[in-house]
Amino acid sequence: MPGLPQDAGGPIFNEPWEAKAFAMTLRLHERGLFTWPEWAQALSRQLTHAQAHGDPDLGDTYYQHWLAALETLVAAKGAASAEDLERCAQAWREAAEHTPHGQPIVLDPASHAVHRPDLCAFKLWKETS
Repeated sequence: MPGLPQDAGGPIFNEPWEAKAFAMTLRLHERGLFTWPEWAQALSRQLTHAQAHGDPDLGDTYYQHWLAALETLVAAKGAASAEDLERCAQAWREAAEHTPHGQPIVLDPASHAVHRPDLCAFKLWKETS
């Protein structure tokens, strides 16, 4: 992939959530949720939007835009609504606030009005990294 940070072993990432977002994108594509041209268009739209709104395009926000594009595409394809994803993000924020430093953040779906725990695992990547 052009522009993707790489070393001799392949793609490199600054934080674990970036690698997870990358892997989830590949997995959803492999499972047929979207075509690669659809993904490329979604990411391109997100990057263009970010640059138009002042992102200096230094590379440090690339995976934030990657994740935003993925969330938008997942919602557009009906795999999850934007509201579902936001509910999950809020649940992770609340769980993080109530977790002692150094302890793993655990989301209890029963206590956070989360209707789709599978989606909340998806939101974990950026919210807790």
